[in-house]
Amino acid sequence: MNEILQLVNEFFAFIGPITDAIWDFPTNLDWYAAIPVIGQFSFPVILLIGVGIYFTIKTRFIQGQSFGPAIKIMLSKQKSKRGITAAGSFMLGLAMRAGPGNIVGITGAISIGGPGSLFWMWVAAFFGMSSAFMESVLAQLFKEKKGTEYVGGLPFYGRRLLGNKRFVGLFLSCVFIFYALFNIPAQTFNVFSAIGTIAETVIGEPVERQSTLYYSIAVCLVIACAFIIFGGIRRVVAYSDVLVPMKAILFCGMSFIIILINFPLIPYFFKEVVVGAFLPHAIFGGAIGTALAQGVKRGLMSNEAGQGTITMAAAVAENKHPCEQGLVQSFGVFFDTMVICTLTGFIVVMAHVWTGYTAGPEWESIRASKITLYLTSVQTLIPGSIAGIVKIIMCACYGLFAFTTLLGMISFAEISSNFISKKHGFILFIRTMGSLVFVPFGALTILAGLELGNLWYISDLMNIIMVYLNIPLLLIGAPLVYKALAHYRKTKGGKFVSKDFGFETECWKEDQEEHRS
Repeated sequence: MNEILQLVNEFFAFIGPITDAIWDFPTNLDWYAAIPVIGQFSFPVILLIGVGIYFTIKTRFIQGQSFGPAIKIMLSKQKSKRGITAAGSFMLGLAMRAGPGNIVGITGAISIGGPGSLFWMWVAAFFGMSSAFMESVLAQLFKEKKGTEYVGGLPFYGRRLLGNKRFVGLFLSCVFIFYALFNIPAQTFNVFSAIGTIAETVIGEPVERQSTLYYSIAVCLVIACAFIIFGGIRRVVAYSDVLVPMKAILFCGMSFIIILINFPLIPYFFKEVVVGAFLPHAIFGGAIGTALAQGVKRGLMSNEAGQGTITMAAAVAENKHPCEQGLVQSFGVFFDTMVICTLTGFIVVMAHVWTGYTAGPEWESIRASKITLYLTSVQTLIPGSIAGIVKIIMCACYGLFAFTTLLGMISFAEISSNFISKKHGFILFIRTMGSLVFVPFGALTILAGLELGNLWYISDLMNIIMVYLNIPLLLIGAPLVYKALAHYRKTKGGKFVSKDFGFETECWKEDQEEHRS
């Protein structure tokens, strides 16, 4: 078995260099790198920030309208004969957004690009809120019916926007399914890491990969995933409605306590972040581009704005107006980055472990593992008497982050696969591949003591590929979103009929009002 897994890892050895080349292009070209200032910024950074700024201007700063209305929409007691509630869609989206990247991604960005990375992450998230609005409205406009549910997202609006060609949707659906399924082993690894660290903290010694504990984790994880996933989207939403608030409250609450204990260091945090954004320390490359690239890259992997992945959650919701879900998912970007990611940043920057100055001779081994770096930062900031308890709580949060992301990946793959076929047998095949093939595969790599680093590079590569596929579609579909937004503002969320605006969609017809109350 080890030989097979190693072969899989070696097969994907080409992924790492390709991923780095795409993310760094064209800064890896000498002539471009020689251009003052601009030469520090890669095309993905320029694209994501540029499109976010463009949509922000065209929507007249839709971000400012995302807070009050989004919360009001989620708290409203909307009844529906089809789909899930706006709040359920928000939780399903946050199950994916608020993942391990909120901890290890932000920790990694700071350790590579310095505290200034967090500042650029905020900037990217602010403008990313408008991109999230655009893609979520498109997902709502072009969603389709499936029994008592809705399905939709990137493949569905991609087909309609590109001449209603079915092969377009098929291609987008296949790409997304590949993206989601190959992200599953990494999330499985994160679940094992969290539970394993908790066990080691409790017993005070390392736990072998071949131990009864790790085999028990594998069995329980596969059973839990299969039970939830085979129950369909509604069962996934039912569990995400519980697990997502639980992980958010636990993580945010404990982070606030740690920050309050270290209240005098708060000014230091803001100084390091703001100054580091424009005058980064030489240890992190000494260039603004390093901090900016890390901030945008890790911000994207965290909040997924503009990537098209959260459109699956946006599409399955029942809303009175398509713009409602745009506001809800835009708020999701804010909560993910400005709240959860910022709390991680507070702890990592305030602990000052990211410089290596206070970590001692074990620095290199600590830096090699981002979760270890984060937990070391946590322990640096709290009294020794409660260090173990706090570490256990934070590991539990990390495990929940990974588990909900795992469920989200499989669920979104299922929603996307409905474009290929809505037949029950095909949907069961996707559920089986996710929960009974890729989850066990991830577990096997852990039990075999392998990291499969090359396989994890797929996540970075697929993130940017999804951006390159989705952003052009957002630009093409933008006029339709602007019309819907103008109607929403004029009527305060009144009845929306797509035909009145020069196009017709399956779920926004004159007779659809009977399905809503």
